[in-house]
Amino acid sequence: MKRIGFLSFGHWSPTRGSEVKTAADVLTQSIDLAVAAEELGLDGAYFRVHHFAQQLASPFPLLAAVGARTSRIEIGTGVIDMRYENPFYMVEDAGAADLISGGRLQLGISRGSPEQVIDGWKHFGYRPDAGESPADMARRHTQVFLDLLQGEGFAEPNPRPMFPNPPGLLRLEPHSEGLRERIWWGAGSNATAEWAARLGMNLQSSTLKDDETGEPFHVQQAQQIRAYRAAWEAAGHARSPRVSVSRSIFPLVSDMDRRYFGHGGKESDQVGIIDQTRSIFGRGYADEPDRLVAQLAGDEAIAEADTLLLTVPNMLGVDYNAHVIETVLREVAPALGWR
Repeated sequence: MKRIGFLSFGHWSPTRGSEVKTAADVLTQSIDLAVAAEELGLDGAYFRVHHFAQQLASPFPLLAAVGARTSRIEIGTGVIDMRYENPFYMVEDAGAADLISGGRLQLGISRGSPEQVIDGWKHFGYRPDAGESPADMARRHTQVFLDLLQGEGFAEPNPRPMFPNPPGLLRLEPHSEGLRERIWWGAGSNATAEWAARLGMNLQSSTLKDDETGEPFHVQQAQQIRAYRAAWEAAGHARSPRVSVSRSIFPLVSDMDRRYFGHGGKESDQVGIIDQTRSIFGRGYADEPDRLVAQLAGDEAIAEADTLLLTVPNMLGVDYNAHVIETVLREVAPALGWR
């Protein structure tokens, strides 16, 4: 059995063929898709965060709204770029969204990917410390965030406060118990996956990672997951971790499916250079359901993960994406033992 969710990059564009013309469209349709996915029996609604782009950015208003409109589905991100985040304010926002949803938040964070502008985090008021890289700064922000989520008091109370204080040092509010165990790290390498394990974060591994061995993407990703689990066990954490992978999966069951995704072109891994690092991009899957099942059965990383996130083409609209989700749940998941 696997948990299955969707992952939306939240694009909008006023171009011909787009069902998502504006920022208002992408926000309201993201909520509607989460509601539809819950009704179909999907387990999670996850959203990507990008700054300075016509995509979803500030995640917490959206997560809170989805939490208020749904009752069961997990609500998450994949991922928030911690170079841009104030961990203190983020703790308050995350606590509020988690409480609104009844403890369903699954928050994916990472050191970030190449952005639309040069050093965009500078415009948010952040600078690496002396000797730090931007990635180091993201990890520092993360460690502060994780510490604050523990809910321990750290701030000296005012002796003449506006409102009465509880005894002792004060913590940030609202505090949501258990949220610390529902933080995920988006790892692009084996080393960062092991770092996340030592800190007790769950693992999100997407369709991009450092090309560390030259082997097929799904093989390298499975190795990353196994390295993560070994590091988790060595760290002695009491609970079991969760691991997700994301994939583009499109069963071709209608003329519309074949028109959108039946032309091929993404059946193999791709290799490129990102931030002067050789990176490997995983393939997409689009085929008739029986052939799709046979192809997915050979994906080692999906087999290793407990959670699968389906990347959805959000600009094709809520109805079409609900159709894709329903088809995967009906035609693919049972045959592979995911349901």
